[in-house]
Amino acid sequence: MANLILQGRTRAQESSSAIERMYITMRHLFNRGFYKPMGVSGETLREALLTLRPEIYGSVAEEKVELNGLLYVIDRLPFGIEECRYINLTSEEGYKNSHFTAIVPPKRRRNCYRIDEEQMNIEITRGRSEIYDILTHLTFLFIESHKIMNRVVINEEGNVIRDWEKLERAVLSKKELTQAEKEVALTHTANILGRTFEEVSTIYNDFSCPENKERFLHIIYWLGKLAIEESIEDKKRIVTFSPVLRERLGHHIHGEKWANNIKKKLEELHLLDRPIHIISANMHSVMNTLYASLALKTELKNKTIFDVYEALSNNKNDKLRARVEKLALQEGMTYIEDQSGANINVQVFDTAKYTKGEYQSLISDVNNSDKPVIIVMDYAFGEQAYETMDELLKPYVTITGSKIHINVKSISIMGKAGILEGGKGDIMIPTAHVFEGTADNYPFENQLKKKDLAGNGIDIYDGAMITVLGTSLQNRDILKFFHDSTWNVIGLEMEGAHYQKAIQSASRLRGSISPEVKVRYAYYASDNPLETGSTLASGGLGTTGVKPTYLITEKIIEQIFKEK
Repeated sequence: MANLILQGRTRAQESSSAIERMYITMRHLFNRGFYKPMGVSGETLREALLTLRPEIYGSVAEEKVELNGLLYVIDRLPFGIEECRYINLTSEEGYKNSHFTAIVPPKRRRNCYRIDEEQMNIEITRGRSEIYDILTHLTFLFIESHKIMNRVVINEEGNVIRDWEKLERAVLSKKELTQAEKEVALTHTANILGRTFEEVSTIYNDFSCPENKERFLHIIYWLGKLAIEESIEDKKRIVTFSPVLRERLGHHIHGEKWANNIKKKLEELHLLDRPIHIISANMHSVMNTLYASLALKTELKNKTIFDVYEALSNNKNDKLRARVEKLALQEGMTYIEDQSGANINVQVFDTAKYTKGEYQSLISDVNNSDKPVIIVMDYAFGEQAYETMDELLKPYVTITGSKIHINVKSISIMGKAGILEGGKGDIMIPTAHVFEGTADNYPFENQLKKKDLAGNGIDIYDGAMITVLGTSLQNRDILKFFHDSTWNVIGLEMEGAHYQKAIQSASRLRGSISPEVKVRYAYYASDNPLETGSTLASGGLGTTGVKPTYLITEKIIEQIFKEK
């Protein structure tokens, strides 16, 4: 038993050390300005990732190509990235005003630009966490590309197996493949990848997109092709960091611009002197909770409110969504589309104009000048949470030069997180945030309690949560250590400690906001990375996340409206 514990601890320590090496290396490469991912400069990153074997990247350390991990990464990188030998990470440098069309990955909001056949520019506006995220995904992608190359190249002259020639013919064919031709191509692809025909057929459609139905075949071919050219013809792939990005990083340029735009809008709406409640959440749950029952009375006759929420979460129900949004804009909501580059849109709700909804009775006896103003900010990413919250809580300097301290009454953070005990859709109520790789910890009095959400058929857990450097770097050994340790960790996410650091410094040190500010944190489980097949790479929540999302939202709104 003692040996097993020691082995587990040793593996967790090795993994922790590998994460630390990766971050030190990435910071060094960033300062250097460029590196070759499959060369000597990228070796430390590759070795650390293979030592770590993160759950999200599945079989990255095995010979066969990892399909779920590949899908997860491709969804977060720009369309066409697999064709590019040169990848340039830039700041916001004016490309949006050029002829280049912005490419936005489906699962990660960031503007990317295809400069030419060989180069992709990726705009970084969310700080170091975004750089770490991209470099980790690229390292995985390049490792997988060399696996493909090793399986198809026969000799040093670059001769390839027949399966590769057949795949190349299918990919370079300009006509749309018939079902029979597609299945022939998938047969050859399965052999190249070391996977079964069933495995590649099952995941094939998940890669398809309007721009390219055969995208799966396309990605495998181009990853292998560039790896072959790198190995045989010495055409190295290179990742570069623009001088402007290196100069600007860490200066809160986007966060300051973003926060000032919000405060300026509050000033225009004459809301600066009202009680302010900030919520970090998605762009639909607060709006739907306040207005769906009013906008969709007909639909509610035969359904519960949670059935309506589920319908609204379906992308196909655009007309229902539009009706709710139209009413919200008429009854007190203002939408601020981000123009700062922070990629965080905002909604402002003036509850003095909220006169008919089910929560209205809670504030009916409050003067309009004292009714809450709710600011909903879309999710930040990693360290960006500190930058945006820090800037938002600072006093606002008006056009006339006077300084106004914003009357922030509460800050609520709702989001998705990995759970270490329980399963998808369960709810976590943190009592503290611990920053991974450090002993930095942020205990707080959470206004949301386990009992507030109990009795709704969803398991609720409370305890400390780890704010990780990157969710894609966690492996089973580290997670098990977190779960079994005396820290009493119930889950992991990427922003909590950063938000709390900004809140504590603003309320207890700088005096920007009241030290009496109330905080609420609640997360619903997107996955349980300790369970095989339950990682983020195994797929989304589907409708499982609807009920916990709205339970949390309802409780947050209820507490805000009761705060007199």
